[in-house]
Amino acid sequence: MKLCVCVATIGLALASLPSAYAEVTRVEVSQRVPFANGHVFGRTGAYESVSGRLFFDVDPNADANDRVCDLKLAPKNQHGRVEFWADFFLLRPANPEKGNGCLLYDVHNRGSKLALMTFNDAEISVNPTSLDDAGNGFLMREGYSILWTGWNGDVVDDGTGRLLAGLPIAKNSDGSPITGPNYVEILVDEPTDSQAFYFSPWGTSAGYPTVDANDASAKLTMRSSRSADPIVIPRNEWAFADYVDGKLIENPAALYVQGGMKPGWIYELVYTARDPRVSGLGLAGLRDAVSFFRYHENTNDQNLSNPLAGACDRAIVFGISQSGRLIHHFMYEGFNVDERARTVFDGAVIHVAGAGKGLFNSRFAMATVYGTQLRNNLSPADFFPFATSPQVDPLTGESGDSLARLRGKNDLPKLFFVQTSTEYWSRAASLLHTDVEGTRDLELDPNTRIYLIAGAQHLGASPTDRGICRYLRNPLKHRGPVLRAMLTSMDDWVARDTLPPASAYPRIDEGTLVSLDEFRDQFPSIPGVDVPTVCHQPLRLDLGPRWADQGIADHVPPKIGKAYRTLVPTVDQDGNERAGIRLPDVAAATATYTGWNLRDESLGGAGALADLHGGYHPFPVVATEGDSRVPLKERYPSRSDYLAAFADSVALLHGQRFLLAEDALMMLDMARGRDVPTDSPK
Repeated sequence: MKLCVCVATIGLALASLPSAYAEVTRVEVSQRVPFANGHVFGRTGAYESVSGRLFFDVDPNADANDRVCDLKLAPKNQHGRVEFWADFFLLRPANPEKGNGCLLYDVHNRGSKLALMTFNDAEISVNPTSLDDAGNGFLMREGYSILWTGWNGDVVDDGTGRLLAGLPIAKNSDGSPITGPNYVEILVDEPTDSQAFYFSPWGTSAGYPTVDANDASAKLTMRSSRSADPIVIPRNEWAFADYVDGKLIENPAALYVQGGMKPGWIYELVYTARDPRVSGLGLAGLRDAVSFFRYHENTNDQNLSNPLAGACDRAIVFGISQSGRLIHHFMYEGFNVDERARTVFDGAVIHVAGAGKGLFNSRFAMATVYGTQLRNNLSPADFFPFATSPQVDPLTGESGDSLARLRGKNDLPKLFFVQTSTEYWSRAASLLHTDVEGTRDLELDPNTRIYLIAGAQHLGASPTDRGICRYLRNPLKHRGPVLRAMLTSMDDWVARDTLPPASAYPRIDEGTLVSLDEFRDQFPSIPGVDVPTVCHQPLRLDLGPRWADQGIADHVPPKIGKAYRTLVPTVDQDGNERAGIRLPDVAAATATYTGWNLRDESLGGAGALADLHGGYHPFPVVATEGDSRVPLKERYPSRSDYLAAFADSVALLHGQRFLLAEDALMMLDMARGRDVPTDSPK
């Protein structure tokens, strides 16, 4: 009897402890409703949305979590594990048997959902509920289950429904706050007296507060350009504060400058920050959330009910810009294998991420920070190794590849890097496939494909007004049509081992990837258009001895080394890029489309690139002095000549599997409805 009591007691004690693999401990569903009022999407039928919150705990001593910066300094529960939570939003076929078996995970960007905007041509929505939010219904007609979860601890709850993640704050072993040096760069496009540390029009992120609003050791400088010497701003002429209605309001994560900040000037603040989030748990939580939805089989435990149980046999991750950098970094840190050694994602479609990763897993990490030619050059978001195949930096002696931590564990994920022209100019995309000196092409990993969408810009199709730019902005639409084909090819590769289209990107050995000087020599003459004299070349940065292994910076700001050498795509006689996926508006062109634009000089930063914007330069209708491009009336003597050239391009892209049939037909219909291109461009 004593033995039985002892066994029973041990059993109860073990039952009260979390499993060794209790990554998701509770699913809290707040809403489960028909999507779009039960609208039937083709053969898949109706969809439903399920939303709520996931609760996690992780073992800080597990090998799978070894790369999470400061994890062992996070608060622990009674079982020695670290707890956190994340919002989730799921769209799934109401009848799972009618789905296609694929879980599509859309990495949110600053809390916003982008997959429906991208693949379905819908308006962006933080809470998709209506048929309008479904756009053209592509993802639903194809039967995908679409998942979003919070991962980014610096997203601010602004009441709009952004996805949040509750990540813990790291503490010293004695429970006292962790403090340390931090660097913030601010550049404004219009005069302002104050600004949050990490303001963004797409969603301002929560910065790390100063330890003391009156800290006399904090230092602020300003400079008119990247090459100009910094000017120290006296401490009594700036403050940690907002300026509202003529009054200073103390804010430990905002900067006020007496007399206002000048547009185009670079303001650099070094101060002592406190309370770093354990940001790497965002990556671990993403891993564990997807593993739960993909693998968890339902039991009688209602706290762990999986709305996708048995519905998906594969998973693909998709991300744009910051979200794409997150995916690359996720793979680099080895998170694509969960604590039970299971594969998380079979494939990834990484859009407009350049060669970058990010500040996703370090002390005082900020996901929103990235470098361009003008901004945030001292951000270590773009760091070696850049490529998914082995490379060496002859200057530092470093070697490696961004998939090294995944090699030998499971099958490597299949990766698409889909770039626009802007990524070569402003996000160092050439480093994905050249050596770091820009002298030779690298052999791609067999599981990696790289595609350039020629002439497109990072932000997608824009209105042609100038905004902050000197020239018209780029209206070339690429995201929906090309990315629908890309997702289809990725799913075919993952599910049926059907090889995708061959990579299509500029190469040194083919003469389609060149230095900036070579590009300047070949670009056509266009009246009033100056060719850039700069492009983004990430710097080798030294953040100190603890950075690589622990994610802790000792050199703040970092010590600056030699820049990596980046290259840009060549262009034809029209100024349109020769390599890559040439959409009909580029192949049967009526204008020059560029992935670069220059800043409006009235906004400061003269001669600098206008960040992530591209340009648009319509062809002249008739021969024009100073314009070396063939005019429209000579290029297309009749409307039928234009339509024939356009149709040939569409047919070629469809044959190469860069356009689905429905998009090919849509483009042909669109072209037939256009004005005759030999009319004066509007």
